[in-house]
Amino acid sequence: MKPLLFEIGSEEMPARFISIGLASLKENFIRLLNKSSIEYGKIIKYATPRRLTLLIEDVSEKQKDRTIESLGPPKKIAFDDKGNPTNAALGFARSLNIDVKKLTIKKTERGEYVSATIEEKGKLSKDVLAGALPGLIPSLHLPKTMKWGHSTLRFFRPIHWILTLFGSDIIPFELNGIKSGNISYGHRFLSPAAIKIEEPSSYLSLLLKNHVIADPARRKRVISNGLREIEGSFNCKVHEDDELLDTVTNLVEYPVVISGSFDDKYLALPKELLITVMKTHQKYFSLEDNDGNILPSFIVASNTKAENTDTVRKGAERVLRARLDDARFYYIEDQKKPLWDYTEELRKVTFQEKLGSLYQKAERISSLCSFIADKINFSPTDKLLRATMLSKADLVTGVVGEFPELQGCIGKVYALNSGEDKEIASAIYEHYLPRFPGDDLPSSKTGAIISLADKMDSIASFFFLGLIPTGSEDPFALRRQAAAIINILQSKDYPLPLDILIDNALENLNCSSQQKETLSENLANFFNQRLEGILLSRGFGHDLITAVLSSKGLNMNDIKQRIEILYEFNKDPKFTWLLTAAKRVYNILGKEQSGEVNKNLLTEAAEKELFSVVGKVNDKLARADYRALFELEKPVNTFFDSVLVMDKDPQVKENRLALLLSVKKAFDTLGDFSKIME
Repeated sequence: MKPLLFEIGSEEMPARFISIGLASLKENFIRLLNKSSIEYGKIIKYATPRRLTLLIEDVSEKQKDRTIESLGPPKKIAFDDKGNPTNAALGFARSLNIDVKKLTIKKTERGEYVSATIEEKGKLSKDVLAGALPGLIPSLHLPKTMKWGHSTLRFFRPIHWILTLFGSDIIPFELNGIKSGNISYGHRFLSPAAIKIEEPSSYLSLLLKNHVIADPARRKRVISNGLREIEGSFNCKVHEDDELLDTVTNLVEYPVVISGSFDDKYLALPKELLITVMKTHQKYFSLEDNDGNILPSFIVASNTKAENTDTVRKGAERVLRARLDDARFYYIEDQKKPLWDYTEELRKVTFQEKLGSLYQKAERISSLCSFIADKINFSPTDKLLRATMLSKADLVTGVVGEFPELQGCIGKVYALNSGEDKEIASAIYEHYLPRFPGDDLPSSKTGAIISLADKMDSIASFFFLGLIPTGSEDPFALRRQAAAIINILQSKDYPLPLDILIDNALENLNCSSQQKETLSENLANFFNQRLEGILLSRGFGHDLITAVLSSKGLNMNDIKQRIEILYEFNKDPKFTWLLTAAKRVYNILGKEQSGEVNKNLLTEAAEKELFSVVGKVNDKLARADYRALFELEKPVNTFFDSVLVMDKDPQVKENRLALLLSVKKAFDTLGDFSKIME
């Protein structure tokens, strides 16, 4: 067993892609080793802006011996009537490089086939990897790659070196004119010379001597410790931001944490604006006092030596000053008129070419908000509708134009500055929530209603245009918005069925009746897919989920209640018998079955009994006693065993079908029992 070290060295890669690239590299390397029957131990990942590295412990020096069985053509094709091999058998043997006499016959589910068993001796791992590794990098699934020079190879950035060590031996191969070797490189500016790696165990220490901390976890600790030290020195707090910490960790190879400051005059800007300028444009950490007020200071993780601190600080302060001047200019300009005045400018901004302006979108949202408010008995609606028309106003302000990530947040600040009601201001911010999985949900009803309306309008609008998510492609984040709608409806427990919300959103798009019917079905399926994923993650079976979601007109509370009841029913041994009886009912009824039971046409004792029991069960179901459904099992089975449903008399036949339909409707109070597995 030997350790294996594999490093891809390149120009600086985008910080946000490094973790993705490293995960893909590990996944593909594991696949390569498994496919090659090479045993291996623990895999350790390292990465910096200039390298992706895997250290694999205890790699076998030789492939495992393998027994490979191959199926060839059917026996009747491989051999003639006299048992002589045909060209098909000869060709199969030749492809495996064996004598045709070594072929055997194997019985399979599809019949008898020619088979060959080959004992394959394992080769040296070094030789196997030398042949396989050139295909590893091109096989990586990476976002936003590039080509360079005349090469067809794609990677985040141009590759400059490939290090491949198996123990102390180089695994030789060439890719895109780059030969693998035992050479790595240190910090681009502090230690730019080549570094010879004699063996994998010396990799980390040699890089560290050359000002590279290859372990991301260690770099993160260095930065975190630096932040804590500055907090102690200044008696302040670093604004918590795990995303920024991860980004900065992937921006530097040799972090040195430095504090800087800026002029107090910029503290007149909104806190969120100051934080965003420092984070988004400069990747600086902002500082707060113990009450959460922003301080005129910042922290930067430099990629240089500690003795360069003063130079780095002055440069960082100079650049930040220019950024803050820009932000201050836009903020002052924006304040020259109230937020409401910006709503008219929305008429000039296109939301989508075929869907009109942002103002028209705001009007559609307003209409949908009125509908939702009516359905959930929310009043008064004057604040709601004003907040709706203001919800997109900040999109045409200078600050949001420069910092789009502040949409909603700046709208809230400007609304308060303009004297708008606090509830309206909060709703402007909250209607964008949740922005990502795990994000906060709107806390107010006003914010929740606008969020529902905005997201549903977007989903319905893009489906109307045929811009539907496919595979991994979802450029308008419709899946995320659908999940957000489901989460809001669940958390607020609104008595608002999704299909009704969908239909109202489509009405605002002036769909034809035929279009509306098709789109409504497609949108319902789209939301059910999201719901199914959520419910599966909670441990509910696929069949129970399908059974419940087959019903229309259910709100989130209905769905939750029904699936939980069926889940408990499914644990009862008697439920199997009930399912069998229910499916006898479902199987005999047509999809378009309708009609009411005429009691006077009931002549058989079994059908009279069933009619009586269904009535009693429905009374109990009205009181939410769903276990009453178990009372239907015996009378249903007795009915089918004793009564001819398809009687020669059409009236009797239709009446008995109507009786079974009433039974089906009782089962349907929980879901489509025909979808549930016995």
